[in-house]
Amino acid sequence: MTRIDWRGVFPAVTTKFADDLSLDEAWNRRHIAAQIDAGVHGIIVSGSLGEASTLTPDEKIELVRIAVSEAAGRVPVVCGVAERSTADACRFVKRVQEAGAAGIMLLPPMLYVSDRRETVTYMKTVARASDLPIMVYNNPVSYKVDITPDGFEELADEPKFEAIKESSDDVRRITDIRNRVGDRFRIFCGVDDIALEALVLGAVGWVAGLVCAFPRETVVIYELVKAGRVAEAVEIYRWFMPLLHLDVSTKLVQNIKLAEVHTGMGTETVRPPRLPLVGAERDRVEAIIRTALASRPDLPTL
Repeated sequence: MTRIDWRGVFPAVTTKFADDLSLDEAWNRRHIAAQIDAGVHGIIVSGSLGEASTLTPDEKIELVRIAVSEAAGRVPVVCGVAERSTADACRFVKRVQEAGAAGIMLLPPMLYVSDRRETVTYMKTVARASDLPIMVYNNPVSYKVDITPDGFEELADEPKFEAIKESSDDVRRITDIRNRVGDRFRIFCGVDDIALEALVLGAVGWVAGLVCAFPRETVVIYELVKAGRVAEAVEIYRWFMPLLHLDVSTKLVQNIKLAEVHTGMGTETVRPPRLPLVGAERDRVEAIIRTALASRPDLPTL
């Protein structure tokens, strides 16, 4: 098992499907290899962007095995865990560990909107079910459960909680969390279009979406910020921003998969109830992608 250094760019990779909607192993491997070649620091499978809600438990485990095999120890593989019940989550994380993942990205329970006491109890119970380190995923915008800085203070006594994916869409949370618990957790930004701001404020990583289509640009922005070359990062970020906005949408999967098609990084196939973009909506997204590709910047040497 590859140990996780929780810092850098961790793509929440899309899941590639064949025409019959089964997992396309060849495309999943090809995509993960391209991300690693571009310099990412970890791979996350079976997240929201990976259409986890449409995957069976066996398919999620198969994605872990594919990613672990393709990564071959070069970067750690993390698996998203989003289950309806505490018991299901505990059973699943055991399987994830057996499949060779280096860690898990744990969401609060799905469907039920838990209060703070229930959320903390759920998280700590799942943590005890395996030996894997955990990135806690906070996304109140999508999942209606908000793990506040007070909540993270309650989680701080469980050593398996090592990192946070902060997706509240409020960049002020980076400072609030740091003020409350110091550097107890490695904080990642989970919202593409506030990522540079979060990195400047103290986030050490970026769980990224548009990285799936533009991996090198994403890595270079991260590396420039961490090298103190913020002005150079800002120039690339300004170019990138119209694309990054595509991540903040209920159609983020379709948007990003369409971008992958245009950059040769993937296919457009999604699992129902999702459907590929059509009509004016598709035209708008493709116009953003084409404009970006026509003005794609030369990247500086790191």
